[in-house]
Amino acid sequence: MNDKKQGTPRGKKGVYNAPWEQRFEKILTPFEEFIHRQTTSGLLLMGMAIIALWMANGALAETYEHIIHTMMGLSVGSWKVEMSLNHWINDGLMALFFFVVGLELKREFLVGELAKPRNAILPIAAAIGGMVVPALIYFAINPTGEASLGWGIPMATDIAFAVGALALLASRVPKALITFLVALAIVDDLGAVLVIAVFYTKTIAITPLLVAVGLFALLLAFNMSGIRNAIPYFIVAVFLWYALLLSGVHATLAGILGALAVPALPKYNPERFEHQVGELMKRFDDTLKEDSSIMTNIKLRAVVQTLGNGVNGVQSPLQRLEHLWHLPVAYIVIPIFALANAGIALTSVSFADTFTHPVVWGVSLGLILGKFIGITGASWLVLKMGIAVLPKDTKFSQIAGVSLLAGIGFTMSIFVAQLGFEGNPALLLMAKTGILVASLLSGILGVIWLLVVSKPTGKNDET
Repeated sequence: MNDKKQGTPRGKKGVYNAPWEQRFEKILTPFEEFIHRQTTSGLLLMGMAIIALWMANGALAETYEHIIHTMMGLSVGSWKVEMSLNHWINDGLMALFFFVVGLELKREFLVGELAKPRNAILPIAAAIGGMVVPALIYFAINPTGEASLGWGIPMATDIAFAVGALALLASRVPKALITFLVALAIVDDLGAVLVIAVFYTKTIAITPLLVAVGLFALLLAFNMSGIRNAIPYFIVAVFLWYALLLSGVHATLAGILGALAVPALPKYNPERFEHQVGELMKRFDDTLKEDSSIMTNIKLRAVVQTLGNGVNGVQSPLQRLEHLWHLPVAYIVIPIFALANAGIALTSVSFADTFTHPVVWGVSLGLILGKFIGITGASWLVLKMGIAVLPKDTKFSQIAGVSLLAGIGFTMSIFVAQLGFEGNPALLLMAKTGILVASLLSGILGVIWLLVVSKPTGKNDET
């Protein structure tokens, strides 16, 4: 087929857009792009969770269980690493999720909302309150026995679901409220990572742990020496993941450590980039006169390639990698995690036994009530003390609404449940049930609350 027939000229002369390229000229800020992807990721998560529940409770139940528990491995000579598909997803694939979380954390603390102390106090305090109170509520209901190990489950907020739900109300809430929820969820993720590293590590193998420390030091040395190519970081991070896997520390933390080592400074400053682009555009104009086809004009293609290298150089590796990996993580990794972990066999226990179980109540009340009390209470306290300020155009009643949405704990809560109740499928089933129930109710209550307290114009009077 002739390429000329595949595109249709739209807008400016000389611009041809294929059917999937209509949005090319729409410029989105990094934050707008982030919100768009979180919203879509939230919808994908919901779809995958529904599919997983359908498979686990229908004719495909045995097939579903067989697939996720199928053993898979890699071997080279006498060396071999073998895990079930579920473990490869939770311990391997999720390392990419934690890598993106780490990049987001680093960016927020360097140049985002958390970089400004006055703005950072409110989401940090809210996140701490939203972690401590849910854990206390869970522990009060499950103070002893193996069930007590699940205290970390209701501490987490699912950023994709929560931000996606709030973004659906974008015409009624100020943009600053979405920024507040993003900052809160990112601090929440940091807290969850620390809890996993400190409290959900059962045994430690010293030698692999020392190797992991050495590999992390090597990554930092790459950073300090000015290496901006992602390949050396990737290679060392893979070995770091394996060392952590052998050490007993959860291997997904390699993603966080790898992200912290990624350089945050670009090769060129904007002034140098502006000068370079100006020089290249002069050469581009001169070369264009010789032959206007990018396919046949080798000099023209070389100028464009050099311009592309300059575009990469003016962006920091941290920005490039966050942009590169956010899409596959949001649209592939997290939905696969949901598909593999949200399959709850509801027919395996009675309805009465499920909804009277203390783990279900601990998780549900921790996420719904604990998040609401913790986030709203901590926010009220720091505002009353005068050490924090409300986000622009935001009412305190909207902060309370966000605290309900923060009770959507899907991804990270299920992840912590897998760690806390590993080897105890009965308690894991109860924990997952509590997570799904609480996430559904939190989302509904949060949306209703914000619809009531927010005006359609987005301009809210202070109360």
